[in-house]
Amino acid sequence: MPDDTHDYQGDIDTVQAMAQVPKILDVCARTTEMGFVAIARVTEDRWITCASRDTLGFGLTPGDELPVETTICDSIRDSRSLVVIDDAQTDETYCDHQTPEMYKFRSYISVPIIASDGALFGTLCAIDPDPKRLNTPERIGMFQLFADLVAMQLENHEAMAATQVMLRAEQETAKLREEFIAVVGHDLRNPIAALGSGLTIAQKSANPDQTEIFEHMRHALHRMNAIIGNLLDFARGRLGSGIELGTLEAADLDTIVEDVVHEIRLVTDRSIEVSTDLHHPVYCDGQRIGQLVSNLLSNAVTHGAADQPVRILAVASGDSLRIEIANTGPDIPEAIRPSLFHPFRRGDKPDQQGLGLGLYISQEIAKAHGGELSVTSAQGETVFTFQMPLGRAEAGHGQTLSQGRAAE
Repeated sequence: MPDDTHDYQGDIDTVQAMAQVPKILDVCARTTEMGFVAIARVTEDRWITCASRDTLGFGLTPGDELPVETTICDSIRDSRSLVVIDDAQTDETYCDHQTPEMYKFRSYISVPIIASDGALFGTLCAIDPDPKRLNTPERIGMFQLFADLVAMQLENHEAMAATQVMLRAEQETAKLREEFIAVVGHDLRNPIAALGSGLTIAQKSANPDQTEIFEHMRHALHRMNAIIGNLLDFARGRLGSGIELGTLEAADLDTIVEDVVHEIRLVTDRSIEVSTDLHHPVYCDGQRIGQLVSNLLSNAVTHGAADQPVRILAVASGDSLRIEIANTGPDIPEAIRPSLFHPFRRGDKPDQQGLGLGLYISQEIAKAHGGELSVTSAQGETVFTFQMPLGRAEAGHGQTLSQGRAAE
């Protein structure tokens, strides 16, 4: 059945959007002295003008049609071969053809526009009421070259459009995923808090045989809280609000580090060695720095050798603060080090626990403070180092992580 309902406006718009098309039509017209040159969309039952250069008053503009059965392009669609007529009145094949007489032309050239997969888009064609010398290698070659160029541009446009559709779909999926993470993380906070309160009450009346069980439960709650905190921070950053820094103020990092170490010791039997050289308070968001230290320390406990201590060094000297957290164990393969701070990176072990957000969040906290987080891993020791400049009491007040990143 004829496809009379399709307007092919997308094809017309695509051809119209090609910056080369007006030049192609102009060069073809000037070189051959043809009065009407066009790019036409040709299907089994349609001949539609996509672009034209008309000095004859032939009257076809983009979107206008001819009955396809009255055109020579009708046969070109099937043969996929060009047609060249210098003078229809003397041409052996077309002297009695209906089309030259119907449209009052004597010279004609039409070259099929064919995609790389063999699909026919249409033709690059030209007519004139006077005879013209068209059947030369130079002029045929020019038309073929321009037809190939149009076909290539059409394919590029189609590929770009498909890529944009896929990109929009990926962006929508990512946004939904991040909104889901934010909602789930937020909704889990209250039941976990209730579990923590219930555990504290129950532990007070527990007998000694139950102590180990309660410690395992407290460990699980600690891990759940840390995971949810990282999830919420990640979702806030990705959904545009950034991970907010609180007020930058003089923070007692000695106490902050001690509190973090105490929390970790409650849920692990690993040895943790602490060394600090902090002679005065440090201007920072103390809660966020504590989160950074907690993430790095948990990471070191998880990945370090079980029979060796994890070591923390915090030093404020000159104009910088440096916090190092080190553990012994297998070196981190050099190939994966560049991606360690990417979200959802969980190392190279398929059974690795956690979501892989801790190092990513820690790096973002470091950046928001104008600092950096780096890693070295050699000779059986892995060291994560956070370093930030001191003396930034007012400069970063009220920043979000995304703002801190943009200011770098």
